[in-house]
Amino acid sequence: MCTSILYNSNEHYFGRNLDYEIAYGQKIVITPRNYEFDFHDLPSQKSHYAMIGVSVVDDNYPLYCDAINEKGLGVAGLNFEGPGQYFPVEKGKKNITSYELIAYLLSNYETVEDVKQGLADANISDISFSENLPAAVLHWMVADKTGKSIVIESSHKGLNIYENPVNVMTNNPVFPVHLINLSNYADVSPIQPTNFLAPKVELNMYSRGLGTHHLPGGMDSASRFVKATFALAHAPQGKSEIENVTNHLHVLKSVEQAKGLDEVGPDSYEYTMYSDCMNLEKGILYCTTYNDSRIRAVDMHKEDLDSEKLICYNLFKDQDIEYEN
Repeated sequence: MCTSILYNSNEHYFGRNLDYEIAYGQKIVITPRNYEFDFHDLPSQKSHYAMIGVSVVDDNYPLYCDAINEKGLGVAGLNFEGPGQYFPVEKGKKNITSYELIAYLLSNYETVEDVKQGLADANISDISFSENLPAAVLHWMVADKTGKSIVIESSHKGLNIYENPVNVMTNNPVFPVHLINLSNYADVSPIQPTNFLAPKVELNMYSRGLGTHHLPGGMDSASRFVKATFALAHAPQGKSEIENVTNHLHVLKSVEQAKGLDEVGPDSYEYTMYSDCMNLEKGILYCTTYNDSRIRAVDMHKEDLDSEKLICYNLFKDQDIEYEN
């Protein structure tokens, strides 16, 4: 279960919380322009746009969880168990495996409009990367530096692409249902409520924040969608890169999961393993992890983007505490 957002300020910041109970050795990975992608049912691609993101690397292949490219396009894959469905390879279609989709889109496209056109005849095929890494059932949020985003979902109805007016995505149910559910919380507000209940009675407004009294706070995907939408819609506009990154990460922190609160099996709990924020204009990835709340950054443009080899940085580190005395 995860949450992804696009935060629009003077620049545009794309990122996500990755919530799960098992880590797979993810790293911060830069794929340079001349790394060859050997796609399963599409022609191999020897040159493409460079990209940076968080990825598992298996057999020297980047299996991205989320990433952006040098043109300012970002894609994140989030769990979609239940409604999600992939299909056999279909003749006459552009067949893309789920594990390749992020790399394929970032290799070839610059905007969400390009992606919509590029996937017009696409089929997400039910092929796994390997026996040890079966295909995860996902849906994807795609964003660009125009400040727009879309959601890609493959279900029993086929491949659907939805406009995303709130720039937020979580997990189940299907995206249109999330948007309908927002209507149930239309009166949630950051300001104190007006007393319409008993207008002639002077009620004791006993606490600040009563306008958010009905805002859901559960770990479930529907609650996270509502809360992240509220937090993002009211997030301040930063005046600097540090302010913007801080604001973005605070929106994600509003729906982060602590260990011990979301049991998924005996003595097994889902939690927010990492939160990232990627500047779509600058190609910089910022991140924190569960055990390291210090913000760290990797700038893709400080590497040789014309090389052929993956460039990897450790994602998970121990907490770094600065003592003042």
